[in-house]
Amino acid sequence: MQVINFLSNLAMPLVILIIVIYGVMEKRKVFDYFLEGAKEGLEIVLNIFPTLIGLFVAIGALRHSGILDMIIRFIMPLLNIIQFPSEIMPLAMLRPISGSGSIAVATDIMKNYGVDSTIGMMASTIMGSTETTLYTIAIYTSCVKIKKTRFVLLAALIADVVGMIVSVGICRMMS
Repeated sequence: MQVINFLSNLAMPLVILIIVIYGVMEKRKVFDYFLEGAKEGLEIVLNIFPTLIGLFVAIGALRHSGILDMIIRFIMPLLNIIQFPSEIMPLAMLRPISGSGSIAVATDIMKNYGVDSTIGMMASTIMGSTETTLYTIAIYTSCVKIKKTRFVLLAALIADVVGMIVSVGICRMMS
């Protein structure tokens, strides 16, 4: 285990060292390339900043307005039919929107039900088998100035729903 920890700690400095050595051998201005990359990175951050602010405001409003609870109560009959636990629904609804919001909800689920409970395992499996779809699409498409995302969004949300349903099914089979 100590060897793995040592190699893990060594990986990034070693990659950086290899890049610098290769740049020096090729007689390239490594630091100038680094500065150009840092400058481009800052430009990307400035370009996506309005998108991030909009997403964070929308997520905060959604979490604190009570809309999630209202939606869960509305779809409860369907959840009972497909045997999808209502305790997982806040996570299922926030996961495509917000990574930090879904981590908070998953943490709350773990505190309330335990990490080894079926509900806890379902929450963990959902976190690992789905993506923060809206966030990812918004960031990636705004970086490259893509405006038409409806088909990507539809496919990604379908993948999230399938991942959630399969997560619940597999956790039910395992418990």
